[in-house]
Amino acid sequence: MTSPTQKTMQDNHPGEPQPKPGAPESEIQEIEKIKSEQTDADSSPASFDVVTYPADFTLEVLVGKLKSEGNRPAEIQIPGFQRKFVWTQVQASKLIESFLLGLPVPAIFMYTDADNLQMVVDGQQRLKSVGYYFEGYFGPEDRGRRPVFRLIGLNEKSPYLNKTCKDLETHDPVVYRKLKDAVLRAFIIKQLNPKDNTSVFHVFERLNTGGTFLKGQEIRNCVFAGTFNQLLNQLNLFESWRIIFGKTLDKRQRDVELILRFLALLANSKNYQKPMKDFLSDYMKTHQNPKESVLKEYEKVFEATAAKVVECLGSKPFHIHNGLNAAVFDSVFVAFAENLSHVPSDIKNRFKLLKKDNKFEMMTSSATTDKETVADRLTVARSILFG
Repeated sequence: MTSPTQKTMQDNHPGEPQPKPGAPESEIQEIEKIKSEQTDADSSPASFDVVTYPADFTLEVLVGKLKSEGNRPAEIQIPGFQRKFVWTQVQASKLIESFLLGLPVPAIFMYTDADNLQMVVDGQQRLKSVGYYFEGYFGPEDRGRRPVFRLIGLNEKSPYLNKTCKDLETHDPVVYRKLKDAVLRAFIIKQLNPKDNTSVFHVFERLNTGGTFLKGQEIRNCVFAGTFNQLLNQLNLFESWRIIFGKTLDKRQRDVELILRFLALLANSKNYQKPMKDFLSDYMKTHQNPKESVLKEYEKVFEATAAKVVECLGSKPFHIHNGLNAAVFDSVFVAFAENLSHVPSDIKNRFKLLKKDNKFEMMTSSATTDKETVADRLTVARSILFG
């Protein structure tokens, strides 16, 4: 959907700077740390009516739910931000042996969405291990190869050592039926009120994956997956945007979140309500799969605005102190987008005056996500830059 007159970083010629993959946060900090922004990100949800109940699934049922058939999606979904399958074959073998021996296995947690599909909150290593064993091969395909899944690492006297699922089915049907009928307990989380899935963001936000707490856009990237999300990630590679934000792609997708923040405030700032993170989630959910014409308009306005900002203000214009200031960015970007056809010739000097304005400086350094602050700094930016 990229305009032929514009260029994304994907289209760069050899030798041109490319966006680097996300570096450890200790090595790069493109976003300025503002206390009010962090407080907003850490804020608790509004009230939800959510129920959690246990459900006991046989392994045979779970394996069936993990499979998609034709146009029917798998009933159990594993979100894209979850870490990849990392268990060793020995770990997975001991899990299968636990089911065969009747030993207890920790429960899994799943969230039921509006389509009655279940997203795995915790337990994907266990689920995939079970799925792989019944499938007969261990792990995902790697360069066209997949090892046969035999139970290894067990006691040498174990009757299940080196056995595949097919071995059990063929030579020991009683044990095979025992495995199929083994039960794995799941705790199902379902939102009752309001009648949407807004609580899913907060459920996943509290998930600790591999010792790293998930950030806002990492969660939205999956739970609000759709054509709008695809576009946001595409726009994140746009050359002018990388000049504004920085060449290195943010591994926590904070650069993508800023694009969402701009588009949401440009379209709906009059209805903004704190916290910012819920405002962005609501906007992304509402616009999850818009019409193609709407997507093209998003693309057009973002790329035109980014290109104009680079032309007028240069590289990294919103890096005011130590990293990009999100509040300066959102107000100036919205003001530019609303005035692309009549940018004053002295816009660079106007931007300098804006940054020195005492009121604007206060509104971009504290209480940055308060409703009144957001509205006021947009007004000030419009007035000084284009008034």
